[in-house]
Amino acid sequence: MVATLATLAGLHFAVAAPAPADPPVQPALPFPIPPTPPGFDPAFYRPPPETYLDKAPGELIAARQVHLANLSLIPVNVDAWQLSYRSTNTRGEPIPAVATVIKPRGYVADRPLFSYQIAEDSTGNYCMPSYQLQMGSIPATITGSTLVAAQFLEVQAALAQGWAVAIPDHQGPDSAYAAGPLAGRITLDGIRAAVNFDPMQLSGTQTRVGLMGYSGGAIATGHAAELRREYAPELNVVGVAEGGIPADLAAALKLANGNLSSGLIMAGALGVSREYPALRNFLDRHMNPLGRVMLVAKDQLCASYQAALFPFGNNLGMLDADPFSDPAVAETLAKTRMGQQVPDVPMFMYQANADWLIPVGPVNAVVDTYCQDPNARVEYTRDHFSEHLTLDPIGAPRALMWLKDRFAGTPVAAGCSTSDVGSMMLDPVTWKVWEETAGATLAAAFQQPIGSGR
Repeated sequence: MVATLATLAGLHFAVAAPAPADPPVQPALPFPIPPTPPGFDPAFYRPPPETYLDKAPGELIAARQVHLANLSLIPVNVDAWQLSYRSTNTRGEPIPAVATVIKPRGYVADRPLFSYQIAEDSTGNYCMPSYQLQMGSIPATITGSTLVAAQFLEVQAALAQGWAVAIPDHQGPDSAYAAGPLAGRITLDGIRAAVNFDPMQLSGTQTRVGLMGYSGGAIATGHAAELRREYAPELNVVGVAEGGIPADLAAALKLANGNLSSGLIMAGALGVSREYPALRNFLDRHMNPLGRVMLVAKDQLCASYQAALFPFGNNLGMLDADPFSDPAVAETLAKTRMGQQVPDVPMFMYQANADWLIPVGPVNAVVDTYCQDPNARVEYTRDHFSEHLTLDPIGAPRALMWLKDRFAGTPVAAGCSTSDVGSMMLDPVTWKVWEETAGATLAAAFQQPIGSGR
């Protein structure tokens, strides 16, 4: 059995020699050596500051080839690398960041790049997509990174279209879950790294780029869209699609109190406090003993365990002061709120009207804010029969088809439109996307390449 697996692995991982790159690309780990979790791999994930302090945002620090797999076991027949690159934190300081970049086998001229921000929603670095997507990593069923495993199917739907893909670890080296501006910059710098990485065979800054993310991934996606004009104006972003949009962390915190989502949203507050010391200082000063225990318990957990630990909890009851009336906390929450700037790229936004995790009101407000600008291009869909968890797979096909039109150069008129639908699932045009994805995933299990020749 071991010999058979090794033979299959050898068939799958036989790839053409990559183009020369700077820095040199490290080879992939030989089968069956498992990858090292990020916390035990500081040379790549937390390199010495002197290796990146003089680099520009998005400039490479290191690169290495990797093997990807569904559920850490079933290999995916694509070319893939991890890129370590320089990014910027919320204080304007250089930091290292990591992204996984993928392309179908072979060369296709003018291939577009799809930047997919996975909903990591975690506080442990072993939950990072760059680790969890690798063959031989600890499976998501054990770590609790089920969102990473599930949303990787949407990535494969994009690969099946022949697109290249970038998947940033957008929470950064400290797993600052829900720290939106940080995630936006890491995402944009990951795109910079990908389009300039020679083995990806892209067209540099002329590469057509589309962004997509849902829920925690929409945090990174939405902030990247707002920051692009000032932070990365050279990138050729042709469209941004986002759903289940956490537009206002304060509203999510209020909705989550005593709700099923209280454990996951509390983890978001912990993640933001890692990037914004004012929030951490408030928590340290005002948390009661139960709250302190919960912060310790949630310090290194992936999304599924975050959600399972303390559902329906009284998060605000663990504080002896109102966080929303504290000036420092209010300022922090305001900095993480979407709607600071109007994206100068076409937007496709979708939200469940009955979302029990992320309230629809702030999303409506952000759309209204954007649409006060006559140059805004926003298509907004509200789904009335779905809720937060179901809208992700239901809305993804429409989002992918919308991005396909953007890559094809289909123009988007200036202005905004809002559509209220019973369910996005009822659109039969989108069903083909999941049919193609199922076929591609099945073919990959038998060593067939995904998206080659598209």
